[in-house]
Amino acid sequence: MAGFPSVGKYRKKPVVIEAIQFTGGNFDEIKELTKTSPTNREVLYIPHSEKLIIKTLEGDMTANKWDYIIKGIQGEFYPCKPDIFEQTYEKVCESK
Repeated sequence: MAGFPSVGKYRKKPVVIEAIQFTGGNFDEIKELTKTSPTNREVLYIPHSEKLIIKTLEGDMTANKWDYIIKGIQGEFYPCKPDIFEQTYEKVCESK
């Protein structure tokens, strides 16, 4: 159909993000990272289940122990499963 884009292949643009893996014992570090959220969204810890609830613009998202908490390019936060994180991201060496 004219005027509609055709199917194609796309590469993810290289973007450096901040992230931390939720170990079940590092909630204070996660709170420190997420306090900069421009949307002032909360992160709640549920100790007996070792889960986090991240309040996002799309609704509440659950992060389980060992999930990564990612700070997106617009300052938003969301969880990511470890296998997906490791396939998508690589550690960046920071220069001083």
